Amino acid sequence: DGRTLRSRRTRAAIVDANMALMMEGTLRPTAAQVAERAGVSLRTLWSHFPDLENLFAATGEKTLEVQYAHHSVIPAAQPLEHRVRAFCHQRATMLESIAGASRAAQLRLPFSEQLRRNRRRHNERLRTDIGQTFAPEIALAGKDADELVSALLVACTWPAWMGSRDDLGLSVEEATRVMQRTVMAIMRDVPDAVEGGHPSE
Repeated sequence: DGRTLRSRRTRAAIVDANMALMMEGTLRPTAAQVAERAGVSLRTLWSHFPDLENLFAATGEKTLEVQYAHHSVIPAAQPLEHRVRAFCHQRATMLESIAGASRAAQLRLPFSEQLRRNRRRHNERLRTDIGQTFAPEIALAGKDADELVSALLVACTWPAWMGSRDDLGLSVEEATRVMQRTVMAIMRDVPDAVEGGHPSE
């Protein structure tokens, strides 16, 4: 009914306001700031989100939605170097699309179980992407398959990207090339991954 629809719209407006503030560089938006941006009272905000953990959960859903808005599966049949380039380019675009929210979450991560759950969910989605894109190499890795996937996760998650962009001051293009170089270096340790059945050209 109309009341339910208004409630959903208000809830979405609060989440969007929180997301927008973080994306603009406000890394610790206050409830008052979020309410003002959403055009609601603090009382209304807290009626929809009893505590910050609830707001973090809803914002986590929103970040996944934004991050995967233009995601596409990279065919595993393509040559390895082509897949690495496509995967890293797409991954860089996805990471940059939620960079503000990720920086904000990083600050509060040690103090929020919900933010840690959000991070685990992002990593599981990335694990699925890696499994689809690099299925032939993972199969070739045999008993080392789990370690290979973990190495790729480390190379492509937000902390690595933040290290390139924020700590080293690299541009998006430079950071993407670093990711590509890292992923290819990891793959060279997989028997026959680069040569043999999976040509690089």
